[in-house]
Amino acid sequence: MNQNYLEFEQSIADLEAKIEALRYADKGTAININDEINKLSAKSRKLTESIFHSLTPWQISQLARHPLRPYTLDYIARIFTDFEELHGDRAFADDPAIVGGVARLDGRPVVIIGHQKGRDTRDKVRRNFGMPRPEGYRKALRLMRLAERFRIPLITLIDTPGAYPGVGAEERGQSEAIARNLYEMARLNTPIISVVIGEGGSGGALAIGVCDRLLMLQYSTYSVISPEGCASILWRSADKASEAAQAMGITAESLNRQGLVDEIVPEPLGGAHRDMDEIAKTLKSALISALDKVGSMPLERLLEQRYDRLMHYGEFEEH
Repeated sequence: MNQNYLEFEQSIADLEAKIEALRYADKGTAININDEINKLSAKSRKLTESIFHSLTPWQISQLARHPLRPYTLDYIARIFTDFEELHGDRAFADDPAIVGGVARLDGRPVVIIGHQKGRDTRDKVRRNFGMPRPEGYRKALRLMRLAERFRIPLITLIDTPGAYPGVGAEERGQSEAIARNLYEMARLNTPIISVVIGEGGSGGALAIGVCDRLLMLQYSTYSVISPEGCASILWRSADKASEAAQAMGITAESLNRQGLVDEIVPEPLGGAHRDMDEIAKTLKSALISALDKVGSMPLERLLEQRYDRLMHYGEFEEH
């Protein structure tokens, strides 16, 4: 993040530390503790509102990667019930970078698939920083077919820098696995709802992102390449990432204006990581609403709309 944003984060942290210190102050103090807490809380909120009112695309890109941002398993724990995780692609291995299984949303059975980044160093390495290998996408495909077989709606949660580009992944057919998922999801005989909860990076995100309704959290991003990658190609310097992010239109607001996103899910003031329970409650409501819309539609009509949706991507008018 740029310097101003870092200074903001530090200012908020300092204020919150003062507030916590006051909360534990002795009751015998000469000052009115509650008044002081209220003043500092108001100042903290005002600072937060001022900076989040005008975030740049680059700042939003960095916020989408915040290490404390809720991941797929955080949402599953707060939104769904009776979750049973299913493992393996029945061909090579189980990829922890993608998690999935069956669960209930407000009592209705669903299949959930999502990218999962790690929290601590060991977990990050185990989950490959949320970058799936071919077996991850083949596991996802197995769950998609399960949803289709039992006519259960499919919900996917997208949060990845992109598919893993390692030699082993390429040897095992990374590009084919992604392409296969795109093909199968385009004609999958069950409703699909996708939510970008953090980073929506390139084909790694698209491989579980073909859907009937696309939702994006307010401070998430969706792009064909990262701002750093784009800057390295166009300007041969990752230092131009800020300019690349602005030009690429990677934010939820920008993509919504282009008609690529169906709904922007508002986040708590300061981002989803500042109140996981609140964002989970908001997202649950949005998912139920989206499920009501697609679930009530005849399957044949749903597939027609999905096809039309895909065919209209990339259309534009010259002025």
